[in-house]
Amino acid sequence: MKTITVLSPMGESRAATLAVPALPADLRGLTVGFLDNTKSNFDLLVSEMGDILRERLGVKGVVHRKKANASTAASQEIIEGLAKECDVVFAGSAD
Repeated sequence: MKTITVLSPMGESRAATLAVPALPADLRGLTVGFLDNTKSNFDLLVSEMGDILRERLGVKGVVHRKKANASTAASQEIIEGLAKECDVVFAGSAD
């Protein structure tokens, strides 16, 4: 008789290791970053949103960085660059 191994699909809960700061109340004068997961049309969306953020909310600058592809994490170089250049960063996806 063969042995059958049954695996549990339940993951382990881990305590948070990273504290995420609250979003600023006002974006005026800040640099906003977008992390693009390379899905279709996000680059167009970022361009339009960047213009709106500058015109309506007084954002100082907009930084747009792309991951290698949608299924992998952003490189450490991209993460560190966004952290140095931006006050707020949003991860984005589009289709």
